[in-house]
Amino acid sequence: MFPIKDHNPSGQTPYVVYTLIAANVIIYLATLGLHADNGALGAFYNDWAMIPARITAGEGWHTLVSSLFLHAGVMHLAGNMLFLWIFGDNLEEQLGHAGFLIFYVICGAGADLAQVVFEPHSGIPTVGASGAIAGILGGYLLLFPRARVDILFIFIIFFKVFPVPAWVMLGLWFALQLFSGLTADVSGGGVAYWAHAGGFVLGFVYVLPLWRKRGGAAYWRTNAGRPPHPDAEYELTKSRIPRVKRR
Repeated sequence: MFPIKDHNPSGQTPYVVYTLIAANVIIYLATLGLHADNGALGAFYNDWAMIPARITAGEGWHTLVSSLFLHAGVMHLAGNMLFLWIFGDNLEEQLGHAGFLIFYVICGAGADLAQVVFEPHSGIPTVGASGAIAGILGGYLLLFPRARVDILFIFIIFFKVFPVPAWVMLGLWFALQLFSGLTADVSGGGVAYWAHAGGFVLGFVYVLPLWRKRGGAAYWRTNAGRPPHPDAEYELTKSRIPRVKRR
């Protein structure tokens, strides 16, 4: 289940979102050569990736931020940037450019710390913007629970795109992180589920004061949990490929 776009247009240019996407892509391309050399990549990760055991020992605090701009592969990068592009612009509009950047860094660092809490002695490097983006998802859920999100649902050979309320898609995503965190075998590495869950909760809590300032539950009732503006509508353009009749 992959989000493709939301129907929640932003009224301003999300400069910080664009800058973060560009920074992540540039850093990935700049470090791409290291992926062919396990020794060089390991040394690089030891300096810049977040390793829970180092944080527990009181070392490498800078990696709580630097790790947010490192990715393990092109699909890892693409998935994170897709979520940032879809959901980040609305949070940037609500928090302001500087406020959103602070929010992003705090959620990302806090997500890494959540991973440390649950795996304090792990020596496995943690990389990726997932924790910060999870914070965006948590804040988005609080402010726009019924905003429509188009998702691509894939089941074996069945493909279908359809809109769902944000609370369905984001709620299922969060539940999956909790379930996976409780059941995953972390001895061999993999996805930092606790960082995802921690970032989501932190983003939700961070945006609570703004939600209350807007009226809390009354803000939801005013707009039925949807964005305070008309939904974006998308129409499929007519194909220019000529149809050939069967003989």
